Amino acid sequence: MEFELTPIEQRVLGCLIEKEMATPEYYPLTLNALVNACNQKSNRHPVMELEQAEVEQTLYELRTEHKLAVEVSSSGSRTLKYRHNVADHWSFSLSQMAILCELLLRGPQTPGDLRAHCSRLHALADSNEVEQILEQLKSNEEGCFVVQLPRQPGKRERRWAHLFGGEPEMIEEQAEEVGTVEIQTGPSRIERIQTLEYEVADLKQEIGDLKAAFEKFKTAFE
Repeated sequence: MEFELTPIEQRVLGCLIEKEMATPEYYPLTLNALVNACNQKSNRHPVMELEQAEVEQTLYELRTEHKLAVEVSSSGSRTLKYRHNVADHWSFSLSQMAILCELLLRGPQTPGDLRAHCSRLHALADSNEVEQILEQLKSNEEGCFVVQLPRQPGKRERRWAHLFGGEPEMIEEQAEEVGTVEIQTGPSRIERIQTLEYEVADLKQEIGDLKAAFEKFKTAFE
């Protein structure tokens, strides 16, 4: 791949893809909505606590250096919004986009994990379909986008990682602690609340714009 994204750039790009697929009615995203998406506790690994300035700077880099994000202005509102620009670079199917999105947001995963996690974005039949899609992304004529990692001790399935951040270290890692895996088949309660928060934030901004326009109009006739 001709460029490498930083962990924060990966998170921002992953969130833009996620919200387009999961909640298209609230996409593109305002800066405030994107910050909230980056800092979500669910469907993220690792969990981040990014400041607005960090996300804003990352958006600037994605827009100017990598051409992977676009600034959008809507008529009647001064609030800027942002969307990703992946389609201008590569021709990914919806299933491929869903898998890449989950790898960007959660890091390396097995085909079984990817099938469960992708269900909220795009339905996949089984692990065999996921493996086929991963092989397509690995041997894609537009480039190699994923790589299979060495098997972890005590694990049956090998994990896959994206290559947007460069080549991962190809070493056998220590077995991770076994814990409860949260499988979500649809938007969680937290995500639904955050979606409402995004909408409220946008409405507040629009109300502020209308108040400012009204004050300007009133001043003109005084």
